[in-house]
Amino acid sequence: MIENDVNRFYEIAGHRLAFAETLKEGIDQLPGFRPFLVEKDGAADFEFVTGETAPSFAKVQYTLEYEDVKGSFGTTEQGYLLVLSPEGRESLYLWTETGTDVVSLCGNMEPYLLRFALWVGYGLMTCRKDTLALHSSCIIYNDKAVLFLGESGTGKSTHTRLWREHIPGAVLLNDDSPMIRVEDGKVWAYGSPWSGKTPCYKAERYELKGCVRLTQAPFNEIRKLSVLQSVGALHPSCAPEFAYDETLYDGVSQTLNGILSKVPCYHLACLPDGDAARLSCQTVFADEDHSK
Repeated sequence: MIENDVNRFYEIAGHRLAFAETLKEGIDQLPGFRPFLVEKDGAADFEFVTGETAPSFAKVQYTLEYEDVKGSFGTTEQGYLLVLSPEGRESLYLWTETGTDVVSLCGNMEPYLLRFALWVGYGLMTCRKDTLALHSSCIIYNDKAVLFLGESGTGKSTHTRLWREHIPGAVLLNDDSPMIRVEDGKVWAYGSPWSGKTPCYKAERYELKGCVRLTQAPFNEIRKLSVLQSVGALHPSCAPEFAYDETLYDGVSQTLNGILSKVPCYHLACLPDGDAARLSCQTVFADEDHSK
């Protein structure tokens, strides 16, 4: 455990994170983390620290690109490694060692690199602890959470906006990466510091009522999915970095199983209109009082 070098504790989806003093400047540039700041008492579940030299890849399992960044993720001789390389500038390195609760970083701490690296590091520490980040937009209604999932551009953010406009009492919890955790015999949706282009950072949790996979259509139609279809609806929204590693994917699969054993999933083919929002609300909350 870090002792004198601890700067702050944050709590995300019930997991307590410690950040070293050497990461203070970088974290302060990420406003999404501020609502998750907690008192620095007790022990952290895991820690983010700065290291001097990153290990080398034993095997690259996944590559990615965003903005001007090329990234690689895979295994080292002792754990996992993420490298984010912006064009023409220094790379950021994040790595873990098997058997420890420490995530190390070094290199380029620009905010748009650090934000993504911390998301991956958090996932590495929690995906085997019944916790998943699901790429989705999450609405809160009647003190319950509903996830809207789909490929980029299918209208997740639009649909949650339509809920807020047409369903009295509906509010946004997170617009990109809510954390879903199976605990206490229930499935919970938590706000997180990662909310895409929408600055919605709430240190709150709500029981998950349903998951809705969206596709665009010239009509509005919703149907409940079978368990197998539900796996197909949720799986594409899990972190792709972890899909090629047996150990990490076992954790992802276990949590997906916990979600799908307790939460119904639907497919909504829809127009971007208020009727689509009302249809999904009335379907998901069929057993509760809802707005017409």
